[in-house]
Amino acid sequence: MTQHHHWVALFLRQRGWAAILKAPRNRWSRYRCASCFSMRKMLAAVVSSIFSGVVQKPALRGLLASLNFSNDVTCDIKKCDLYRLEEGPPTSTVLTREEALKYYRAMQVIRRMEMKSDQMYKQKFIRGFCHLCDGQEACCVGLEAGINPTDHVITSYRAHGLCYTRGLSVKSILAELTGRRGGCAKGKGGSMHMYAKNFYGGNGIVGAQVPLGAGVAFACKYLESGAVCLALYGDGAANQGQVAEAYNISALWKLPCVFICENNRYGMGTAIERSAASTEYHKRGNFIPGLRVNGMDILCVREATKFAADHCRSGKGPILMELQTYRYHGHSMSDPGVSYRSREEVQNMRSKSDPIMLLRERMINNNLSNVEELKEIDADVKKEVEEAAQFAITNPEPALEELAHHVYYHDPPFEVRGTNKWIKFKSVS
Repeated sequence: MTQHHHWVALFLRQRGWAAILKAPRNRWSRYRCASCFSMRKMLAAVVSSIFSGVVQKPALRGLLASLNFSNDVTCDIKKCDLYRLEEGPPTSTVLTREEALKYYRAMQVIRRMEMKSDQMYKQKFIRGFCHLCDGQEACCVGLEAGINPTDHVITSYRAHGLCYTRGLSVKSILAELTGRRGGCAKGKGGSMHMYAKNFYGGNGIVGAQVPLGAGVAFACKYLESGAVCLALYGDGAANQGQVAEAYNISALWKLPCVFICENNRYGMGTAIERSAASTEYHKRGNFIPGLRVNGMDILCVREATKFAADHCRSGKGPILMELQTYRYHGHSMSDPGVSYRSREEVQNMRSKSDPIMLLRERMINNNLSNVEELKEIDADVKKEVEEAAQFAITNPEPALEELAHHVYYHDPPFEVRGTNKWIKFKSVS
């Protein structure tokens, strides 16, 4: 039996329509209701296309959509470690089929986009710094699932996944990586400097985004917008003095800032045990409450983010989240990632804790989806990323005349001196 035959058989078994299709024509009168007749026609068309060797995707999607999937399921999630908190996020949550499909697709887009970025970097379409986040997809997607579109996010240079979840298209991200006009920063920012509405980068200086995030949180409080700011940084940046300063002023002024340490266990090529006197990053705020979260489980991240955002919105001041996660690539594209850790360690994480694998298993085991439907999503994602990559290498580069544009947000045009006094550029907002 082929895979297509298996789909048909599965569909018929679930609907109990095998007897209807097998019924002789002279006995069909007992099934003459309009809905049965139209369904029989649809089935006949699908079966005909499958057995003729031509599988039409819309028909297949209709077939899959008709299966008796569960609408939602209650899932148990790992309890967070708490610091200076009497209670934390829930240990169970409801996952709907719609949410599950949305999360799965978003994580697959980020994974495939990062794999394509790796390929394009090696082909020299992408130059300069490039830090990939494959393995950390549950962090990107889970954080966005736990906040509102009107909330604010600022992060480090490992930003591609958050760019996507904040609303940028794959085309605009990959085109920015290749320095093209269609990029989200018009080809001038590259990997580390991408921006979207309520998303402030992509920052190249280690830890520098954390006090900036505290400033955004101050604006939220000053304007009484009810929004919060997520300020993300890595375990390597956690030892920066400016991070401690941001903790202090945020606690003093009770700013609605969620400090988020993405602990992927290595600061560049140095293991956390070799660089930090204390690896309990959720306790680093000292006078700020904290929680340590399983960053490989999207539902753990989502519920912890909701809890942290509610904490800030209630006027209690900042909170610190440590997401225990893992990156499959090295620190950047110049780092092979296996000189300070073994290939077996990376493979072990892939086989046991991969965030996409964990969500896929949860969906299938709880009848929120099946293998065939998820394969359809994978194929759509692959097509989307491939088309975006083609755009990113064929879209024109920005003109030299635009080099000094957008220095300021809203100012009259003015001249900018080039590399010598004879070269002048015009800056247009």
